[in-house]
Amino acid sequence: MPDVPTSPSPLEMPQLQQSVPHSSGMTQPQQPVSHPSGMTQPQQPDRYPPAMTQPARSGPSPSEARAVPAGSAEPGETEPSPPFFSIVMPCYLVEAYIKAALDCIQAQAFADWELIVVDDCSPDGSIGIAEGYAQGDARIRIVRHSVNRGLAAARNTGIAEARGSYVWFTDPDDTYEATLLEDAYGSLRRNPARAVLFGQCLEFFNEEGRFLYEQAMCLKPQTYRCAADLRPAILALEQGTHYGYATNKVYDLAYLKNKAISFKDLALIEDILFNIEFFQDADSLNVLGTTPYRYAKRLGKNLTNAYRADYFELHRLRIERLMQQQESWGVLTDDARALLGGLFARYILSALERNASPESGMDGAKRRAWCKNLFTDPLFGKLIPYARASHSTSLALCIGILRSRNAFASTTLGGFIHFMRSRFFSLFSRFRAGR
Repeated sequence: MPDVPTSPSPLEMPQLQQSVPHSSGMTQPQQPVSHPSGMTQPQQPDRYPPAMTQPARSGPSPSEARAVPAGSAEPGETEPSPPFFSIVMPCYLVEAYIKAALDCIQAQAFADWELIVVDDCSPDGSIGIAEGYAQGDARIRIVRHSVNRGLAAARNTGIAEARGSYVWFTDPDDTYEATLLEDAYGSLRRNPARAVLFGQCLEFFNEEGRFLYEQAMCLKPQTYRCAADLRPAILALEQGTHYGYATNKVYDLAYLKNKAISFKDLALIEDILFNIEFFQDADSLNVLGTTPYRYAKRLGKNLTNAYRADYFELHRLRIERLMQQQESWGVLTDDARALLGGLFARYILSALERNASPESGMDGAKRRAWCKNLFTDPLFGKLIPYARASHSTSLALCIGILRSRNAFASTTLGGFIHFMRSRFFSLFSRFRAGR
């Protein structure tokens, strides 16, 4: 079993350091999805939008805009006004997808934005495509790293460059509905908030890039106007896999910068650690009932599916930080432990499956020893006895096996899951998604 981290304070920085490949670097290209390119005139709202009665000011359309770097002005011109939204798009090995993403950005019905494309020393033609868009649209600019630094560093570079009121982190191998920014802006005019959360539509593709199916991750519209209402709702958002993403939210940029919040260089969990830090003192959140972000999951070849020796260690840290946040807020009830226990059980089962793969180099004896170490982990003792499987008979069965602390039964379960995943991957992914 990998070494497990100690229990730091909720906002203490993780001590794990490692190189982080981009989750967006894919090996099997998918044909880009075409999107409409029409857009409306931009508005220049206040940072926290006032009531709808205030008239909006017009700005240049993309065709009228000249390629002037944001934050600078040509001789005789005034400094350009800060946009309402800053969009940060890290770029690395996405030549097959970035054009569709850029088309979606330019198609946004709400046009008061800047796009910061961060070239993380990509060796393919991704940046050449982005440069072509930047030449015709002054709202798009390129920022370059001299060496490849990873996804977290690229997003942090984007934060430093951003000038807007709110920031949105988007991936260049995904696509987005034209109403995304318009809906986020509208919600902020109705109710100023630290962040806006919207749903996603997961699009699953096989290794050859063939579309398999999609899964809408919808949310019930909700407005949280104070911390007392927001904090008890966070774990339900995590259970629905909404809390952990950074791409499905727009964030108050001034608040983010004042708190010196940044992405940590930890693959697989950089988003959840960022959100835990952001929402630690946040007092408001708007939740939209739309699913405008189309998140492409290319099965078998992405970072999440690849074998990693530190997979369990990283996700153990994820659960530990969530528990610490609940403790710091005074909302770690038995129900919260039950929910966290169910989430922890899912990551344990995934680790058991990965241990059964040839890439792990673990024979049966080593896998059973891993389980015995797991059973003595304090976090296991704090959460698994409370674990609850909501609406999942299969997870309830798995939790029962874990509670028995039977190493042989647990490793057998991991081996069975690995067999199903390796032989029937498409079917397995549908089952895991609840389809």
